[in-house]
Amino acid sequence: MKKAKIYTTKTCPWCVKTKEFFTENKVEYEEVDVGTDQKAAQEMFQKSGQMGVPVTDIGGEIIIGFDKNKLKKALSLS
Repeated sequence: MKKAKIYTTKTCPWCVKTKEFFTENKVEYEEVDVGTDQKAAQEMFQKSGQMGVPVTDIGGEIIIGFDKNKLKKALSLS
């Protein structure tokens, strides 16, 4: 299964939903808090063109926001 990298902030409810989705589906993920890491925030912006979170990178596919269908497709979940 592909590993996910999620860019988050401490106050983002959609980030929590995304992480809950990963946990429910046994998806390994790396969480990066862009609220405390400027370099990560710049990396996220370069990948997505977005300053809002969550932004998820799954094998180079960028998913903006909590989009369950796109997450499932990127992770090859049924």
